[in-house]
Amino acid sequence: MNLRHVADRLRLVGKGLATWVPGVGYAIDPGAGGKTSSAAYCYGVWLKHLTLLWQHGMCSIPRTVLELGPGSSLGTGLAALLSGADRYLALDAVRYADPRRDAVILRELTRLLQSRAPRPEGGWPDYDAQLDAGLFPGHILTEERLCRSLAVDRVARLESALLAAYDETRREPICYRTWKAPPALAEGEVDLVFSHAVLQHAVDLAGVYAQCRRWLRPGGFMSHHVDHSSVGITTAWDGHWQFGERTWRLIRGGRPYFINREPCSTHLRLLRENGFELVGLFRRLRSDVLPRTALAPRWRELSDEDAHTRASFLLARRVESTAG
Repeated sequence: MNLRHVADRLRLVGKGLATWVPGVGYAIDPGAGGKTSSAAYCYGVWLKHLTLLWQHGMCSIPRTVLELGPGSSLGTGLAALLSGADRYLALDAVRYADPRRDAVILRELTRLLQSRAPRPEGGWPDYDAQLDAGLFPGHILTEERLCRSLAVDRVARLESALLAAYDETRREPICYRTWKAPPALAEGEVDLVFSHAVLQHAVDLAGVYAQCRRWLRPGGFMSHHVDHSSVGITTAWDGHWQFGERTWRLIRGGRPYFINREPCSTHLRLLRENGFELVGLFRRLRSDVLPRTALAPRWRELSDEDAHTRASFLLARRVESTAG
């Protein structure tokens, strides 16, 4: 056990224990809620998911969109609505979004789409080859489509709907809930489920995939960007695989959610088991990995592919029935 690992262990266990002290959670994890308080960030995330989905077989704007883990705002889902979706549902572990912030982001997103603004940054995976010369998905968000979706009266209705999005007693075009009180959805009611840097936090990952299958219509799509790294918790990007289960419980402490440490292969297996067809897979690979001897016993048998996969972008389609 090297000194860096010992230092990580002491620091992380100390933080985990501190999370049981009332009122210190945000001070320990100030980034909780993610980056979605930025309209430009939400715009870029939606354009990426939309463009890659289109490249992999989705040929119409989904009518009902469900986002897992919207974070600090509903901005990414609002971008979907402004692109032509009829209904948006957001489901999070903890309520972070704020209707006042959402109203501002809606207006900023409207301006970005009206001007056909280029995607803010490329990031990963690179999808610029699928965009036009202005770095905008003009083949998807055509003039005709945006003329309808950005009509003044339609945008005004969306802004009004934001006021009811947080009301758990109402069923509106925009609906924001937590897993403790999920929206009442019929089987096969959703056309698209997506998430961005969220599923690495799911406590019951198998349950999430099973629920997504129930909610998605046959032929409906899923798009998930999953971070398989330690998300900056440890010094090494893959340092979270050094800890055994007992130590990891201490590190997690009283946080409402934490990274589940599952590799890409777990997601691929759950897709298959729940009747999804994988239509696209991108892996973000790293060459600087810890030696197997430095990993906890549970993780020493990771495949080479999993051990080098820092992130994955999964695109899948629900098929009629599961195999077997």
